[in-house]
Amino acid sequence: MTSTLPVTPPSVVRERTQSEMVLRRFRRHRAAVTSLILFLLVVLFAYVGPLLWTYTFTDITDDLSQPPSLTHPFGTDLIGHDTMAQVMRGTQQSLKIALAIALIGTVLGSLWGAIAGLYRGRWDFLMMRIVDVILTLPTIAVAAAVAAQGVGGSQWWSIAIILGALTWPYVSRVVRGVVLSLREQEFIEAARALGAGNARIILRHLLPNALGAITVTATLTIATGILGEAALSFLGVGVQAPDTSLGLLVSINRDAVNTRPWLFYFPGLFIILIALTINFIGDGLRDAFDPKQTRVRP
Repeated sequence: MTSTLPVTPPSVVRERTQSEMVLRRFRRHRAAVTSLILFLLVVLFAYVGPLLWTYTFTDITDDLSQPPSLTHPFGTDLIGHDTMAQVMRGTQQSLKIALAIALIGTVLGSLWGAIAGLYRGRWDFLMMRIVDVILTLPTIAVAAAVAAQGVGGSQWWSIAIILGALTWPYVSRVVRGVVLSLREQEFIEAARALGAGNARIILRHLLPNALGAITVTATLTIATGILGEAALSFLGVGVQAPDTSLGLLVSINRDAVNTRPWLFYFPGLFIILIALTINFIGDGLRDAFDPKQTRVRP
C-alpha cells in the first residue's frame, strides 16, 4: 500500500515594482525611518504649533528672562518674547529657505549635469570647468558678500536664491556621472532611432532614470541649506528682524549662553536636529535606491 505524502507547492517568485522595492528597503533602515518621523514632527511643530500656541513670535509678555516653565516651555528673553513661539517661527523660515535652496540647486544642477553628460565633448568640458570654478569658491564667504550688498533686502527668497546659485554644482556632478552611464544604454539608442531629440531624451528618459541619485542629493542639499542659512544669519547678513530664523536666534543670543542658556540652546538644538535627521533620511534613500535584490519571495 502506497502512502500519499502532501506535496509542498514550489515557492513563487514574483517581480516587485521599483517603488515597492524602494519603500521596502527604506523601511528596513531604522535610523532613516526614525529620522523621518522626527523631521515630520519638527515640521508640525513649526507650521501647526503656532496655530495652537498661546503666543506669537512678536508678542511681548510681562515675564522677562524667565527660564523654561509650564507657561513658557522654552523660557523668555530680556524683552519678554516667548522663546518657543520664536523657535516655531524661526524653524518655519529656516525650513522654507532650505527647501527653496534644494529646489533651485536640484533643478539647475540636474539640467546642467544631464546636458553635460549627454553632449560630452566640448560642451561637457566647458560646462564642467564652470562647475569647477564655482566649486572652488568659499560658499558662505561669497554668499555673505553678495547678501551684504542688499540684493533682495532681507527677504527669505533672496537668501534662498543666493545659496541655491552656489550649491547646484554639487548636484550637477552627481547627475552627470549617472547620465554618462545611462547614455550608453539601449533604451537611449532606441529613443534616438525613433526620432527623439536631445531635449526629449533628457526630460523623458535620462532625468527620470536618474531620479534615485537626484532624490538623495536633493535631500542632502536641504541639510546644507539649513546650515548655510544659519551661518548667514549668524553673520548678520541673513534673515533680519523683525522676522526671525534659527540662525538669527542663535546669533542674537550667543552672548547669553552663560546667563540665559535656553535662549541659545533651543534654536541651536533644532538646527542640529533638522540637519541630522535630513542626513539620516538621505542615507536611507541612498540604500533604498540601491539596485540589488530585485526579485524577492512574497
